[in-house]
Amino acid sequence: MPVPCPVPEVAAAATLFDTRSLRRARLGRFAVVALVAVGAVTVAGCGRKAEPAPEVRPVRLMQLSQHSGKTAFEFSGDVRPRVESRLGFRVGGKIAARLVDVGAIVTRGQPLARLDPTDLSLAEAGSRAQFEAAKTDRDLAASDLKRYNDLFAKGFISAAEQHRRQASFEAADSRLRQAQAGLRSQSNQTAYAVLHADADGVVTAIDAEVGQVVTPGQPVVRVAQTAEKEVAIGLPEDQVDLLRGITDVSIHTWAEPQRALPGRVREIAAAADPVTRTYATRVTIPNPPADLKLGMTAVVTFVRTGATPAIRVPLTALLQEQGRNQVWIYDAAAGTVKPVTVTLGDAVGNEVEVRQGLAPGQTIVTAGVHLLRPGQKVRPLQTVAPASAVPSAPAPTPKQG
Repeated sequence: MPVPCPVPEVAAAATLFDTRSLRRARLGRFAVVALVAVGAVTVAGCGRKAEPAPEVRPVRLMQLSQHSGKTAFEFSGDVRPRVESRLGFRVGGKIAARLVDVGAIVTRGQPLARLDPTDLSLAEAGSRAQFEAAKTDRDLAASDLKRYNDLFAKGFISAAEQHRRQASFEAADSRLRQAQAGLRSQSNQTAYAVLHADADGVVTAIDAEVGQVVTPGQPVVRVAQTAEKEVAIGLPEDQVDLLRGITDVSIHTWAEPQRALPGRVREIAAAADPVTRTYATRVTIPNPPADLKLGMTAVVTFVRTGATPAIRVPLTALLQEQGRNQVWIYDAAAGTVKPVTVTLGDAVGNEVEVRQGLAPGQTIVTAGVHLLRPGQKVRPLQTVAPASAVPSAPAPTPKQG
């Protein structure tokens, strides 16, 4: 910034330079030269710039502390049944009655729906008639065989005739067994007109209504077994391998956040979901309480224990300079910052472990690191906050899968 020119002094010097004034004052040549030098120095001083004041940048700070080595990862999901069956009739036909509604508690063997049994009953009656006819033929063949065996024993018929009667009896007996199997099969088909629950559970959905014609195997009623329950979550691709071997898993619901239930990872999908890009994971709840309802919002917590305590810093505190990772250390006494080269470890959510370069109790800059220079004056925006003891990874939104 230019220094303001002393206009009154310059005007006075210009007045002294006036030749008439000089003759009037009877100044000598030496006085004229001195006055000209003073004027030149004064004019030159008008273009000089003042030194700028040092810039003080606002920053956010955090005091470092040593973590216990435990890291908690939380993921949101919902409670689901371990087994949910889509039950359907084993024969086709028209639904005549639906005996349960959504939400109904059912027991093993309880009827759920019925088909119109008219056609099935007629088919069973036809099979029964065939069985009776085959039974009559077999009985007649058995009577003839007994009589011809007596005649053959007395020598009144040849061996060939006796063999023909024996073959007729065996054929009739085979036809009887065939008719008997057909009757038993048709009786089963008639029994299949009633849909039964295959296990204790709760009805979660109805896929067909009364009057609808269904094909064999078409889903009609969904029944979720309540004996085993689990939580469905989605794991991000950068943490799947990290969390795969963790056994310290707990579950708590949104309705009762203070109650922790033990969990066990049952399965992790081999491929990521094409929409959410997460890996569908099921966490089993051993011996679930009766008040744990299907569809409840739940949070699964994975706790990883590290080998040694570590220092963690936010990712926003890091600065890469010539291929090296740096963190700015704050000097409270001088109000300045200086860079320190650090060696990084594993990333944990929005934080990263620092293996070398920092010590507990130091204060670092967590925001504005790209605008700093060594020895620069800074102004904290808040009271220095210590680092949390056990940081948690951010919980993703509930994923259904």
